[in-house]
Amino acid sequence: MNVAAHAETRDWLQSLLVYTHPRVIGMLFLGFSAGLPYLLVFSTLSTWLRNDGISLPAIGMFVWVGLLYSIKVCWAPLVDRLPLPLLTAMLGRRRGWILFGQVGIIVGLLGMASLDPRIALGSVALLAVVVAFSSATQDIAIDAWRIEAVEAEKQGAMAATYQLGYRVGMLVAGAGALYLAEFISWNVAYAVMAACMGVGVVTVFVVREPERSAGAVRGFERSELSLKRAVWWFKDAFIGPFSDFFRRNGRFAAVLLAFIGLSRVSDLLFGNIAPVLYVDLGYTLIEIANVTKIFGFGVTIGGALLGGVVVSRFGTYRPLVTATVLVAVTNLAFAALSAQGFAALSEGGGADLRWLAGVIAADNLAVGFAGTVFIAYFSSLTSVAYTATQYALFTSLMLLPGKILSGFSGFVVDATNYVTFFVSASAAGVPAIILAAIIVRHAVRAQRGAV
Repeated sequence: MNVAAHAETRDWLQSLLVYTHPRVIGMLFLGFSAGLPYLLVFSTLSTWLRNDGISLPAIGMFVWVGLLYSIKVCWAPLVDRLPLPLLTAMLGRRRGWILFGQVGIIVGLLGMASLDPRIALGSVALLAVVVAFSSATQDIAIDAWRIEAVEAEKQGAMAATYQLGYRVGMLVAGAGALYLAEFISWNVAYAVMAACMGVGVVTVFVVREPERSAGAVRGFERSELSLKRAVWWFKDAFIGPFSDFFRRNGRFAAVLLAFIGLSRVSDLLFGNIAPVLYVDLGYTLIEIANVTKIFGFGVTIGGALLGGVVVSRFGTYRPLVTATVLVAVTNLAFAALSAQGFAALSEGGGADLRWLAGVIAADNLAVGFAGTVFIAYFSSLTSVAYTATQYALFTSLMLLPGKILSGFSGFVVDATNYVTFFVSASAAGVPAIILAAIIVRHAVRAQRGAV
């Protein structure tokens, strides 16, 4: 082996060893706590509602519950600055807010477990809002903990293990809930999911508060109550994160925000419709659980870990174009699945499970890889003085356009067909690909200028 090849191999091995860092490992458990509630207000809930005979347009509108994830930046400054009675003193800024969100999730899930959507759909929707709000609040604090816990070069690995834990949580809330619903009932499934949040609660008491969290910013203390102090606190908490971002990035900040807003539109458009498609194609709950949850879980984790290694090796911006292309193109696989499946049904046959497995493999690999790349890149754009608020701004903006548009997905499918819908969703990813290329070119020029 020549010297260059040996150095290349060593670089890749060093990139892999980043996964042995204690805080990178610890991120796994916080990721589980973040991932568990997500599907319980999205695809798992959609499957429950469809199973109980709720109309497709009504199910489609449930995706608007997810808007709370998209507007979490509105209360992220409070998570960044406002101390919670007892919890902040006992656990610290980040862990106190994480626990606060977890308690809300548990209460909301237990409430949903006590209801029948066929006779209390409005109450189910209200409790889904409680779960989504609490989950989004937990996400704000966990993201801040993740960014503050390690240095920038380890953010790719933190993002990968976060995704690993997140996907384990989604597996439990997806396949686990479907199995419980099939063999017992949906109500029991949601009660068990509430109990599983105990893993996150225990984790809060095990992990440590990041060193940078304690001294990065000051909260609004009671001893400082005054009108002048209150005005200063409001400006710093709510205006400071935005002015800081634009001051650091100048006019190019508009390009960055546009990319963030469009980066996952193609992916989010079909999120609430995909599980409905599986049901309409005739797949059983067990088949859906086995392929989309269990098999899909393994593929997603492979994509996420690959993304972590690639980010560690090549940096946070160079993989952006690959990630955005993969997210957009895999929608075409769902269009092919729709065409094949309904053609088979019209001929008196059944949907082919191999087609579903192939589509899930392609989509989940792309989602896992892109998830790590986007998390690492968005994290690199934050300032330590406003970690929670700025990252919440990015993730809110990332989710908002796709969530708003996806609320109409059921109407689009009703008016056209699944194939047309998924082809359109793929085309919606083209602007993000163009913006990613612009960002990479800008970063390369900046590096050359610095040298």
